[in-house]
Amino acid sequence: MPETLADEVRAPIEAAIAALQTGSRTWSALTVGQRVTLLRGVRRTVAASARDWVRAAVRSKQLADDHALRGEEWLSGPYATLGAVDAYIETLDRIADGRNPLDGIRVDRTTSGQTRVHSFPLLGIDKVLLSGYTGEVWLTPGVTPGDARARAGLAQRRPLVRPTAEPAEGRETATGGIGLVLGAGNVTSIPVLDVLYELLAFDRVVLLKVNPTQDSLVPVYEKALAPLIAPGFLRIVRGGSDVGAHLTGHDAFAHVHVTGSSATFDAIVWGPSAGAGSDQTKRRKRENRPRLKKPITAELGGVSPVIVVPGEWSPQDLRFQAEHVATMRLQNAGHNCLAGQVVILSSDWAQRDQFLIELRRAYAIAPERPIWYPHSSDRMAQASRDYPDALVLADRLLVEIREGDDATALETTEYFAPVLGVEQLPGLGQEFLDAAVAHANERLEGTLAANVLIDPTTETLLGGGFERAITALRYGSIAINTWTAFGFVTPTVTWGAFPGNTIDDVGSGIGVVHNGLLLADVERSVLRGPFRPFPRSASIVRDGGRFTILPKPPWFVSSRTAAEVSEGLTRYRARGGVLALLRTLVQAMRA
Repeated sequence: MPETLADEVRAPIEAAIAALQTGSRTWSALTVGQRVTLLRGVRRTVAASARDWVRAAVRSKQLADDHALRGEEWLSGPYATLGAVDAYIETLDRIADGRNPLDGIRVDRTTSGQTRVHSFPLLGIDKVLLSGYTGEVWLTPGVTPGDARARAGLAQRRPLVRPTAEPAEGRETATGGIGLVLGAGNVTSIPVLDVLYELLAFDRVVLLKVNPTQDSLVPVYEKALAPLIAPGFLRIVRGGSDVGAHLTGHDAFAHVHVTGSSATFDAIVWGPSAGAGSDQTKRRKRENRPRLKKPITAELGGVSPVIVVPGEWSPQDLRFQAEHVATMRLQNAGHNCLAGQVVILSSDWAQRDQFLIELRRAYAIAPERPIWYPHSSDRMAQASRDYPDALVLADRLLVEIREGDDATALETTEYFAPVLGVEQLPGLGQEFLDAAVAHANERLEGTLAANVLIDPTTETLLGGGFERAITALRYGSIAINTWTAFGFVTPTVTWGAFPGNTIDDVGSGIGVVHNGLLLADVERSVLRGPFRPFPRSASIVRDGGRFTILPKPPWFVSSRTAAEVSEGLTRYRARGGVLALLRTLVQAMRA
């Protein structure tokens, strides 16, 4: 057993584990159809808890109840959760009816020969509301379309062999028993989505330890997830690092999943990296003797690039995409593992200076909000020391790397705070794009999320070279003319690092989550969006882009009606109602 806890802390944990041991036997006896019924109950309780959920989330982030950016909490909390539950219900419904999860879904190959599942949009309403947005899941090289169909559904279609250790790429091989989920502290849907994936992809009941930053959400989680708690399929506990250490060393758990930092991961697997035990920890790593003896998966973040491919952009394009980039950094005060951190521009782009002017403007005028996540102020201070000439715009930093500057800190430190950097590389067209991809792959820390902005005319001119560049971009989530956060809230794509990491060098993590189609052998997800919003998206007639009915998307920090639209979309997801949806769309047009 790990370090000792006080009896008043340990006793409830042991009681929770005992309940889960009983619940595990009940869970394993449920048919897939019974699990669908259970998920429908979860859907009702999540929907009923949505307002309390958002109110608790807003206050936990030190925002006023009427703050302009409160819409973020609707989209990244109950909206994302309802979408995931709906996707799992559809997948399990198909399995219960004897159908394949991929029936009716297009599966083909990329130009590089990889199997690709066209996993979004699948619903008619998404094709309308999110017209212009698509999502694909690319499977690892060598996997055939037949393999994809044969393995879709994971543990819901057949029991899997329990291994002695989780493979390096985190493939779905260990099932059953009790899983331990160490919840994230920055986004309120993450712990819930991780619980659902542990239950459905791996057939494990779950003990969720919430991050202390989310303690105020526990009553909401208990209400929203009551259908899982009552029969013993889920227990929720609070606690700090001492409770986490106790749990990860407990022999009751078959598997650990953590969302956090690589430092947290290393402390779990190898032991503390500071203090009296640090020498012993280094020795264990050198000798490949991990302290953690059970399989572990993880999502750990990184330094996300925003590659801006030069083209001929209108003044409206420059302003819109500058606001897009500012959103990637400033949403949730930059406390996101997928926050864009390094903008890669062409130094030869004729419109470079105009874009930078718009970026400084968008970054400066976005609504102010507290830097609330623990230790993020320290990282802001560190960034100020690393780059004393950075522009200080309101409560945020903009670091413009110039010739002779050392970009190492910007490229290797996930600041997890409102710090945005700009680097420049020479070249235009394919030469620039290939150089930017290589720079992102080789210089930036992590492989979780990458963003690419390119106008339709330039993409057409690049032809096959563009998809070759996307294939070469080694990230688990790639967003083209949208932000990777769209992939995070889209349940039928996947979320996780590019495969290949190990416990010795974990990078952005091991394995995937979300994955509403329960696909095996995932390499990456690729999202695409419209370069221009409505009504300028009608330029499709001229340049072959993507039409969308969305004006400014509600996740933009510059959207004037984001809160109303985000709440309206969540309520529509929960309850339906055409009139309510029309009112929401009217608000969206005022963004």
